[in-house]
Amino acid sequence: MSRTNESASLDVMFDALRDPYRRRILLAISDHNPRDTSEFTQDKFASVDVDETEPEQLELKLLHSHLPKLAEKGYIDWNPETQTIRRGPNFEDIAPLLKLMDDHADELPADWP
Repeated sequence: MSRTNESASLDVMFDALRDPYRRRILLAISDHNPRDTSEFTQDKFASVDVDETEPEQLELKLLHSHLPKLAEKGYIDWNPETQTIRRGPNFEDIAPLLKLMDDHADELPADWP
């Protein structure tokens, strides 16, 4: 089946997966749906190599960059009022790539996810 949907574009998917925070969010909701934004605090991402040292910086980046970007592409539905994240209408477009990457995590670079 040929898809013309922008969310199914490999470039769009790789852009969404480019950041370790976004990869972890997508992997988390692929495992358990829905999630609470409080699950994505700095202590949960301690193994991610990042330049943010303050928890407030991570929270701002999550709320103003990562979550909106994933929501814009339809990979997540994010409700800022209830602080919930769930699989979006286009999540199934990226799900096979997430599964492939997760299945081969031991073959990927050390900063995966």
